[in-house]
Amino acid sequence: MSLLSYDYLRYMANMDSATLEKLMSAFGQDVWNFAYSLTKNRSMADDVAQDVFLQAYLHAASFRGESSVKTWLLRMTRNISYNYRKSAFIRKVLLVEAVKSRGHAASAEQAFLENEASNEVWIRLLSLPAKYREALLLQAKYELSLTEIAQVLQIPEGTVKSRLFAARKKMSRLLKENYRHEFI
Repeated sequence: MSLLSYDYLRYMANMDSATLEKLMSAFGQDVWNFAYSLTKNRSMADDVAQDVFLQAYLHAASFRGESSVKTWLLRMTRNISYNYRKSAFIRKVLLVEAVKSRGHAASAEQAFLENEASNEVWIRLLSLPAKYREALLLQAKYELSLTEIAQVLQIPEGTVKSRLFAARKKMSRLLKENYRHEFI
């Protein structure tokens, strides 16, 4: 039985540890990557992913099959990520981490290697405003349809189309600017 099929609804209603493991194997990386793209913090993405699958386990019976399982999980990921970012406790922890990390400067060689390892498109994508970044990620990385993106973001399809158009336009401009600066 495919985890992506709507027939999976009956299977989800009887969630057990084996079903949860299958969900985590099939969608764990997607959930974590989406959480990271929204929070921009590895430990927070870990916490969000864990919470998503805990909520999926606890509320599997609420899955109505109106969307795919992947869409349902990504919608939860988005909501939980935003809740984490709004949390005063999380903001304080991140501030403390930022202050601590400034005290430990990376060597020039390490900084160079980290910069080389970074994908320029990914860096530019993360610099986009959240509403554009979300829509573009859901389409390009997670290959969701406009309808599924609208379900995850809880906005009309027309808004998804306009955000995708604006996101592509901004990405194109950012990448062109970077390309020009490399040859100056």
